[in-house]
This record gives sequence, structure tokens and C-alpha cells, in this order.
Amino acid sequence: MDEALSVELPESALQESQEKDDMEPFRVDVPDEVLDDLHGRLKRTRWADDFANEGWQYGTNTAYLKELVAYWIDGYDWRKQERAINAYPQFRTEIDGVPIHFIHVRGKGPNPKPLILSHGWPWTFWEYHKVIGPLSDPGAHGGDPADAFDLVVPSLPGYGFSTPLRKTGVNFWRTSGLWVKLMERLGYSRFAAHGADWGALITADLGHRYPERVTGVHFPLMLPLDLFSGSMPAPEDYDADEAPMAARLQNFFATESAYSALQSTKPQTIAAALNDSPVGLASWIVEKQRSWSDCHGDVETRFTKDDLLTTIMIYWVTQSYGTSARYYYEAAHNPWTPAHDRMPVVEAPVGISVLPEEICSAPRRWAQRYYNLKQKRYHASGGHFGAWEEPQAIITDVRDFFRELD
Repeated sequence: MDEALSVELPESALQESQEKDDMEPFRVDVPDEVLDDLHGRLKRTRWADDFANEGWQYGTNTAYLKELVAYWIDGYDWRKQERAINAYPQFRTEIDGVPIHFIHVRGKGPNPKPLILSHGWPWTFWEYHKVIGPLSDPGAHGGDPADAFDLVVPSLPGYGFSTPLRKTGVNFWRTSGLWVKLMERLGYSRFAAHGADWGALITADLGHRYPERVTGVHFPLMLPLDLFSGSMPAPEDYDADEAPMAARLQNFFATESAYSALQSTKPQTIAAALNDSPVGLASWIVEKQRSWSDCHGDVETRFTKDDLLTTIMIYWVTQSYGTSARYYYEAAHNPWTPAHDRMPVVEAPVGISVLPEEICSAPRRWAQRYYNLKQKRYHASGGHFGAWEEPQAIITDVRDFFRELD
């Protein structure tokens, strides 16, 4: 995709940036022939037979998928989405042989704090777009300019425009080291961090491995950093009022984790299919967006078709499904090793947003032992895609948590 993407940026964005010489300004510009090829593939789809699947119990419902693809062909405007993405200053660099794409928005306030936002799978950097404006320019969004952040929003290695990845062994805990180096290159010796899904583990590892480099870490998902070693909270760790949380975690591993088993063991096998079929890719991703969000079975109560398709498009135009799936393999086959054996495991100050339909939330007694817990907020709605589903909850919690931290 290198030849398919322009790296020119508007002059205004160039003037605002203070990145070093090895930071290339970047602009998304997918060639027409890539979009024409996509439309041809969509129109030639050979649909799988589907029956008795109105509740998606067998997986993605084909009737809904056909509806989504019809809109993809005749209603969806990728160029509009490109313009929205390109409104933000973007850059690319390489760290330790790993290509990294990121948005970098300077905060508007008396003393903006540097904050890195890390996404997960099947996310992209763009799932944070609803929080970028309010966090970087709170005064323009009804907030206090004193709460402004300098925002760095990278694509994970092997995801989206952080491609092509040709290096093995890159997983969440190695990504935390890449983020320290990225922030150093941007001139931030200390910074705040927030993340979700894989990004929550990256962020927690920053608070474990580099507590002197972070002012604090914030996330909505609670899992042990050595989760691939089988170190999970037990049912007896949950208090009585946390029974729904325990049930969700058990249900996830019983009914929702087949994708993880596949991507942790043979990711290249499925990559051949999903790199070739846009409908296959859409089916794989949309099912997760429906199952893991607080949508009560109707995914479009949380995400518009444009939202869903833009995520899918970023994976499609960069041909990055395969390397995003390998992120699981690399975590399973290069397991996390602790930097110390002290408690709490995550020593940096920790803030947590508890969303009721988050798929993986640990019990409070476990969290109080594992984290240097300073803030924990409970919310009435929201699922696995916190900043996308409930941006105001994440904005408020992040502002409040980091306001008191130096």
C-alpha cells in the first residue's frame, strides 16, 4: 500500500507540528483503482446460505450483512471519511524496525498534558475520533481549557496505516516499549496513557514496566497482564453484587473466544480468506462489534453503517487483517514476563471506567490488589468500545483522573 498513499499534509498542519525530521507527515489517499476493485468484489460476492439464524446464534446474520454490503456499494462514501481523517495532523515513523502511524494534536490550553490513546482489535485509531476534540480543546467543547491534552493516537503495529509489518514478536508488552520511544521522539519524557482492549494491556504494562515515565494510566478493561498464562480471576473472587460481571467473563470465554483461539494459533490461515474477501472481512468484524457492544442485539443503535464500514475499510485498504491477527499469536507465543514481583503489579496511578457490558471486567478485590487504584467510576451504559460508544463518560473520567496527577 505504500505507493497507494500520499504523505502530503496541509501547510497549516505542517506549521503546527514540531516533530523531528524522522517523523513523516502523512495523508490518507487511497487510489481509485483500489476502490474500483473493492466494488467489483462486493458485487461478485458468492453468498453463503443462512437459515434459522435470526438471532445471530450461528454467527453473522446474512440478511443484515447483505443490507450492509448494499449500502457499502451504493451509499457509503469513503472519500468523505478520508477527508474527516485527514483533518487531523498525521505522521509516520519507524521505531526498532516497526512502522508507526499516529495522529498528533496539540492541546489548546495553558498547560496541555501529553496523553497517548491505544486501541485494540478489531478497532482502529479512528475509534477515538469522538474524544479527540474535547480532550485536546476542552474550551471549545464546554470544558475547562486547563484540562487540555496533547493527544497522540497511534495505530497499533500491524494495524491500519502502521504497516507493512515485517517483524515477528511484536505484541502488547513490546508495544508499550515502542510507545515510550515514540513519546520520547515527540519530546515527552513523561506522559499519561489511556487504552482499551489490547490498548488497555499496553497501558497497564506502561504502568507496570515504566511507572517513572507515566503520570498515570487509565482504561475500561481489567485483565491480568499474564492472561495467556491462564492467570485469570476466579469466580470466587467476585462479590455477590458482581455476579453479572463474573457471568459476562465466563460467557465470553465459553461463547465468544473462538476468534482469539484461531488468531493466537493459525492467523495466516484465515488471513488468506479475509484479505481476499471484503464481505468475509466485514462478517468477521461486524459480528464482534455487535456482540461486544452495549447494543442489545441491534448494532446500529450504537454505530451507524458509516461507522462500521470505516473500520472495515481501514483494514481493507491497508491489507492489515493478517498482521492485526498475528498480534494475538505474538502475545500467546511471546508471553508477558514481569519487570518486578511487587504488589501492586501496576504501580503507576490507575483509573478505571467500569462499563456495564464490558466483556472483561475483573472483581474489585482483585483490582485493588493488582492496581495502584486511585479512581474507579461506574457507568449506566456502554460496552467494549468505550470511547466509541460512550465518549462523554471516557472524556469526563480521563479529565478528572489526570487533573490531579503531575
